[in-house]
Amino acid sequence: MNKIADHITWDEYFMGIAHLSSLRSKDPTTKVGACIVSQDNRVLSLGYNGMPRGCDDSIMPWGKQSDDPLNNKYPYVVHAELNAILNANKDIRGSKLYVTLFPCNECAKAIIQSGIKEIIFLSDTHRDEMAGRASDRLLKIAGVKITKYEGRIPEIKY
Repeated sequence: MNKIADHITWDEYFMGIAHLSSLRSKDPTTKVGACIVSQDNRVLSLGYNGMPRGCDDSIMPWGKQSDDPLNNKYPYVVHAELNAILNANKDIRGSKLYVTLFPCNECAKAIIQSGIKEIIFLSDTHRDEMAGRASDRLLKIAGVKITKYEGRIPEIKY
C-alpha cells in the first residue's frame, strides 16, 4: 500500500486541531488550544483560552500589566485545557490531551482529576516558571505521560 505524500499522522492531525482551536481565542498575547482524544483516535472535546461563557469579551480585561490585579486577565480567563475538560459531554478517562502550551498547575489538577492519561504539548514557554514546575511535578506524581510534540503543524493547501 502506497502512502499518500501529504497524508498526516494522528499526532499531526490532533495537534493541528488544537492549533486551529487556539485561533478562536481573543487573548491578544497568548492563544492556546486543546484537543482531547480517545484511545481509539476520536475527538472527545475541544477548548481554547477565553472568558467564561456569558461574559462579554469586549468588556473584560485582556491586559496583564495593570497595578490593579482586577484589571488583569488572569483572574478571569478559562484556560484551553479546562475549557476542553468542561466542554466534554462524555467520559474522558484514559484519554490524551493535545495542547499548544504546557499546562499550568491549576490545569494539571483538572487534567489529573478528569482521568486524562497523556499530554502532548507544543510549547513549553512557561514550563520553567513556578506554575509550570508545579504542574510537571503533579503530573509525574499522578503518572500522567508527558510528551513534547516534535512533529509539524500541517499547512493547508488548496
